[in-house]
Amino acid sequence: MSGMTIAALAREGGVGVETVRYYQRRGLLETPERGGGPGLGGIRRYGGNDARRLRFIRSAQAAGFTLEQIAELIELDATDDRSRARDLARERLAALDARIADLQAARSALARLERACDTGAAGPCPIIEAFEQP
Repeated sequence: MSGMTIAALAREGGVGVETVRYYQRRGLLETPERGGGPGLGGIRRYGGNDARRLRFIRSAQAAGFTLEQIAELIELDATDDRSRARDLARERLAALDARIADLQAARSALARLERACDTGAAGPCPIIEAFEQP
């Protein structure tokens, strides 16, 4: 897996080349030197560690971490500060739990409206009427 071009790295991580470059600008991924020596216009080569880092970033984003939090996790990895990493995970879990509770409440409300709409009673549709309320 060593010697990948940026395009191969992007494919490996399931992102576009511009996303890799964005992560580099944000300091989440390192930008390797160009190969072939100065002035030869060589291309940058990426290795397995770059691919692992890219997969980590994508997985952490999927878990809802912000890029700032991901940068902090990367820094914490170098210091073995597990307590701060655990705190970040707990914060993320609390946010996810709150979001899940909101989604469950919205689902329950919509299910009630769907049942009310299914009664066939005369008058305006309860679903439309509920969403027209201020």
